[in-house]
Amino acid sequence: MSSLLKVNSELKSKVETFREQITSEAEHLVSSFFPQKLLELDQFLKEPIFNVTDLKEIHSEIKCKIPEPIVFTNSHDGVDMNTKKRKLEDGVTDESWQGGTRTLLMPEGMMKCNGKLVDLIEQVKPEIRTLIEKCNTVKMWVQLLIPRIEDGNNFGVSIQEETVTELRTVESEAASYLDQISRYYITRAKLVSKIAKYPHVEDYRRTVMEIDEKEYISLKIIVSELRNQYVTLHDMILKNIEKIKKPRNSNAEALY
Repeated sequence: MSSLLKVNSELKSKVETFREQITSEAEHLVSSFFPQKLLELDQFLKEPIFNVTDLKEIHSEIKCKIPEPIVFTNSHDGVDMNTKKRKLEDGVTDESWQGGTRTLLMPEGMMKCNGKLVDLIEQVKPEIRTLIEKCNTVKMWVQLLIPRIEDGNNFGVSIQEETVTELRTVESEAASYLDQISRYYITRAKLVSKIAKYPHVEDYRRTVMEIDEKEYISLKIIVSELRNQYVTLHDMILKNIEKIKKPRNSNAEALY
């Protein structure tokens, strides 16, 4: 049957080459890469960095001195109590109101991140990106195996579509892990800014410690989820590989 749409033969050849590359790569991912990666992540979870018994070990010191209170009252001659902002002799900005002054003492130098968590995050992020990229490749492979739409005999096609849906869900969840890491930095930065502004309030310092502990636990859960997703995808695809590759046994030519 002649084609209803004329396609340039050179382009068609290149597209077929691309399909073959995707097929070869995806089959390697499912058969070898997925099981190898799940074992690597399982071993990663057993390393000392993920088995800290006392979470105080991951705390990071916040170097911000507590200043002596400086309060101006109406009894001070020559002080304009209606001034909203002024510069003190040491260059520190203070905010004034009728009856007193709140002093903001900025810390010297940069207030560092939690180095232990930063190092751990830098190890976890590549694993997240890898899962997203590999899922995308396998998803494309399964989508290319879906035959043309026909009436009936679609049980195998439904399995293919379910597999694509699962791969898309894993991609989305993995991307959310990257968002979670970004939110940690933003949340911590806001709290550290509060410490710089109100260094005498201990609750802010304790909240930063709590945020760090929470992120440490979250990172361990993320690695566990990455491992579990590799296990799930590997198991699901192997169990249904026959229907995924040949959804319609009686109409195999429709695959192409």
